[in-house]
Amino acid sequence: MRLSFLLISFFLSISTYSQSSGKLQFFNTDWGRTVSWDAFCERTKASGYDGIEIWFPAKQESQNQLKAALEKHGLDVGFLAGTNKSLPFEKSLKAYTNHFKTLINWKPAYINCHTGSDFFTFEQNKAFIEAANRIAKENNVPIYHETHRGRFSFNLPDTHEYLKKIPDLKMNLDISHWMVVHESLLQDQEKILEKVLNRSHHIHARVGYAEGPQVNDPEAPEWQNALNRHLDIWEKVIRRKWTESNRPFTITSEFGPPNYMPTLPYTRLPVADQWKANVFIMKSLKERMNIE
Repeated sequence: MRLSFLLISFFLSISTYSQSSGKLQFFNTDWGRTVSWDAFCERTKASGYDGIEIWFPAKQESQNQLKAALEKHGLDVGFLAGTNKSLPFEKSLKAYTNHFKTLINWKPAYINCHTGSDFFTFEQNKAFIEAANRIAKENNVPIYHETHRGRFSFNLPDTHEYLKKIPDLKMNLDISHWMVVHESLLQDQEKILEKVLNRSHHIHARVGYAEGPQVNDPEAPEWQNALNRHLDIWEKVIRRKWTESNRPFTITSEFGPPNYMPTLPYTRLPVADQWKANVFIMKSLKERMNIE
């Protein structure tokens, strides 16, 4: 009788875990968008996404069309924000900080930042991070800092140092950048990589390799090893966050258009379909995480 009770309790606990923790929220990048907001959002919804991730439109007309499309198709929005590296430090920090006010008024699911510069000092980059973290706390809006070439987080060792010195630094993990920076799939750096995975709260899901940040087609068999490596890393992050929070974990599929997407010479025709690649990544993650 006791054995039966323990077995029932075990299976109930598994069921409860999967119901409370097995949630993913997928965002579609508008990178390379050539159609209206309405057409883009309609196709995004039909493809199975929960939201879109975008840079905030500069023109009021585009903002109005965006808001109408989001409401019509029932999509959330995540915003990109970034440090303008062409401005002097003080002006760049002010512009960076002020822009958050506009984004927060839209009540985004999150804000993802291209933060600082690989040419700024530690203290200068820290100022950008702390400004964003302060605003996130004041407004209860998640703000993440992306692992990205050209930013404070352009490589794994430097990012590790920032994480050690800034306890509330929350990362968006785009591991594809580091694959090319370090010319490897980072299999020999598990210990230091684990520190970053522990502090990752969002994922940009794109498959990189030792010679570039984006394979030409993630479905191609020659990239199976790179795809599996990325899926393993993403799964580790997701499962850890599922144990820490009941909130859905957010993911952006982020294969880019030409010239990020490799092209044929002279014609510059893309060698693969960007939309298809992003939907494939979303479906692969859902399959890996047993999400219908």
